[in-house]
Amino acid sequence: MEAAVRQANRRTQVMPMVIVAILFFVLGFATWLNGSLMPYLTQMLQLTPLQASLILFSFYIAVTFTAIPSAWLIRKVGYKNGMALGIGVMMLAGLLYIPAAKTQIFAVFLFAQLVIGAGQTLLQTAVNPYVVRLGPEETAAVRVSIMGILNKGAGVVAPLVFTALVIGSLSAPTGTELTQTQIDTMADRMVLPYLGLAVFLGLLALAVRFSPLPELEEEQVDATSADQSQLKAVLAKPALVLGVVALFVYVAVEVIAGDTIGMYALSLGVERYSVMTSYTMVCMVVGYCLGIALIPRVLSQQTALAISAVLGVILTLAVVFGNNESYAIANAVLVPFGGVALPDTLMFIALLGLANAIVWPAVWPLALSGLGHLTSIGSALLIMGIAGGAFGPLFWGLFSGTGLGQQGAYFVMLPCYAFILFYAVKGHKLKSWK
Repeated sequence: MEAAVRQANRRTQVMPMVIVAILFFVLGFATWLNGSLMPYLTQMLQLTPLQASLILFSFYIAVTFTAIPSAWLIRKVGYKNGMALGIGVMMLAGLLYIPAAKTQIFAVFLFAQLVIGAGQTLLQTAVNPYVVRLGPEETAAVRVSIMGILNKGAGVVAPLVFTALVIGSLSAPTGTELTQTQIDTMADRMVLPYLGLAVFLGLLALAVRFSPLPELEEEQVDATSADQSQLKAVLAKPALVLGVVALFVYVAVEVIAGDTIGMYALSLGVERYSVMTSYTMVCMVVGYCLGIALIPRVLSQQTALAISAVLGVILTLAVVFGNNESYAIANAVLVPFGGVALPDTLMFIALLGLANAIVWPAVWPLALSGLGHLTSIGSALLIMGIAGGAFGPLFWGLFSGTGLGQQGAYFVMLPCYAFILFYAVKGHKLKSWK
């Protein structure tokens, strides 16, 4: 009898998990599409690296000021309606790219980025609890890992789709000043794909709204549960506070590696710059799978985190001091299998995906360990670490405009990986500030 009940429960969970998986893929697609959009707009609008970094800043800064309102809205309308609204906001953003392309006004593109960032924050706030609560608690980690792979897998697909639909056979030579006719052509190529994206998101929002997703029961929380005394108690936990900083610098380097690689490829004259994010995302998926296989069977979370940080430092130094004329790595691992020859520096940036993959899942349990009833507040603070994705590329763009150039500007990742290493070795062990 119990076996039959368990089997029935599994069947009822299949469709909701399929829907949630689709939404995680959509989240990843929207996030990592920036890696292709950034160099494309740079070429089309003749942007400086600092101006281009504002494309990422606008997207990720939305997390900072929409996370708390998103949580409030979900409490009012429910999780399923919150998901539909989040997708609806992303649909609106998709439509905003059309006048942005037609007018070729950079500020309109930035506003569209801000809106789609706000929409994905609302969707992410609503969809994440389903992963944990749609199934047994003891298998939640497996579900989280699967959704993570889907999210990063979307990062592999998004640049390829962008290249196929937006760039296609478009002839806009890199490293040369474009004519107005070429710029107009590049802008016009964005209209139909983004209109199609908006239509897809609109249909998906309706599908979610009327789907069989069960509504999650929201825990009743006292309005004063997050008062100053509890916040003070949380801030007295060094492992958590340092964990927030670790996630902030981690997201900074993750976004730099994933979304500026196309910009750097454009500066080197690589024609297929728009697909470069896919290389970083493939490395992240490989790293994610290695983490699932090795932790904790072979490596502890702390050891894996330390190894990731050290690898990040080594690869960053390799990027900064690498030779753009050398193609040794690509000739060894890509060309024999039909891949293209790429400079070693680009390959080192892509390999940073391997170093970054397991930082997020390793930091969370270390930061939340022993928080007890303060866990929800600690989790909210950790989510705020996503704002690092706004500031990391901004500093990279700032230093790119100096004598360092884009290659030398990657040094901004060194202190980030150094802090992650500190957290892995000592920071997560601290019990008090004294």
